Amino acid sequence: MEMAARRQALRLAARALEQRLNADTSDHAGPQLPCGCGEPAQYRGRHEKTFESVLGPLRLERAYYHCASCQAGFCPRDRALGLESFSLTPGVLRMTGSTAALVSFEESSALLHELAGVEVSVSQVQRAAEALGAEIAADERVCVERMGQVAPTMYLGMDGTGVPMRRSEVAGRAGKQPDGSARTREAKVVTVWTAESRDDEGKPMRDPGSITYSAAIESAASPDTSLQRSDLAERVLREATRRGFTEAPRYAVLGDGSAWIWNTTGELFPQAIQILDRFHVKQTLHRTAQSILGTTSDDAKTWATTRCAELDDGKLQAIVHALRPHTSSSAEAAKCMLYIFRNRARMRYAKFHAQGLCTSTGVLEAGCKVLIGTRLKRSGMHWSVSGANNIIALRGSKLSGRFEDFWERRSASFKVAA
Repeated sequence: MEMAARRQALRLAARALEQRLNADTSDHAGPQLPCGCGEPAQYRGRHEKTFESVLGPLRLERAYYHCASCQAGFCPRDRALGLESFSLTPGVLRMTGSTAALVSFEESSALLHELAGVEVSVSQVQRAAEALGAEIAADERVCVERMGQVAPTMYLGMDGTGVPMRRSEVAGRAGKQPDGSARTREAKVVTVWTAESRDDEGKPMRDPGSITYSAAIESAASPDTSLQRSDLAERVLREATRRGFTEAPRYAVLGDGSAWIWNTTGELFPQAIQILDRFHVKQTLHRTAQSILGTTSDDAKTWATTRCAELDDGKLQAIVHALRPHTSSSAEAAKCMLYIFRNRARMRYAKFHAQGLCTSTGVLEAGCKVLIGTRLKRSGMHWSVSGANNIIALRGSKLSGRFEDFWERRSASFKVAA
């Protein structure tokens, strides 16, 4: 009963607003208005269009201008009210972006209907969310404002995770499938956080609310002859600048053994402390043990446990000594030994612990799951690169606490244009 009364009240409010806006013909600014192409656009009467608002559907009549030169048409009122790109009012568009950042397009449509009584189709949700994500991605490239305080120690992590792609997006690309083909593209995730908090044992813990994300499916490489940074390097630098990463008295970069991570670190932050994520190293040691001694062997578990203890104590030579007898018969053992040799300077865990530094917080793994996995890697999902990047940008903005600032800038731009 209460819901029915509420909806009736909203419908009445919608009709009142509709009548008020349609009675205002001040958007007719004369027989001509300048078009975006520079030529004059001619007034062609008032055109009607239905917009979905928080009150319900609104049927608005707006002055319409058409340019004979470029064959484009526009309504000044749509521009002034921020309705030009969507048939959703800004309030509904904001709700649509917020829900689509967190759940699927289908679930977003259902939530908007159930919780707000707003009818936005699944296809409308997708178009609006991806368009907003594209706006956020563009805004993120030009608006690099400082956010948050600089802590005594700042951490920056980089990691990659596969995003399921449409077949057209991976055609001809090498991948990990048995036939050598690819089903995914790698989204590269940049994470910045602080860890001044300590647990009961005095070990550093990630500070609540300190983590921010930025990510995209993009290249980490640039031609050797190019003076420009790669797309990824530019993204990392923007996120580091927002957080004042290099302004901290001490700053560290964490990552796995991927070459692109440490190449980017060396290019952008040559003075940073480099730490190979300890959890990733232990995973590698367990995988190597299974390769040498068998996946179900108790000896493999014992061997890996001993190597992990040596790792914590900084006894890398002992690990290499234990690996050496197996390198001729196990490619995994040889690979692991080379991995340790190349990253030995990043694996000084005893020293890092003595300095109170994080060496494995789970932030990187959790970041890939929180930002990418729980939204873009659900059953049956397949993305285009642009679609995935737009939703990643939208979701990253929400999870990093930047969506409100973006929305304020967006709203202000329409007020200025009006």
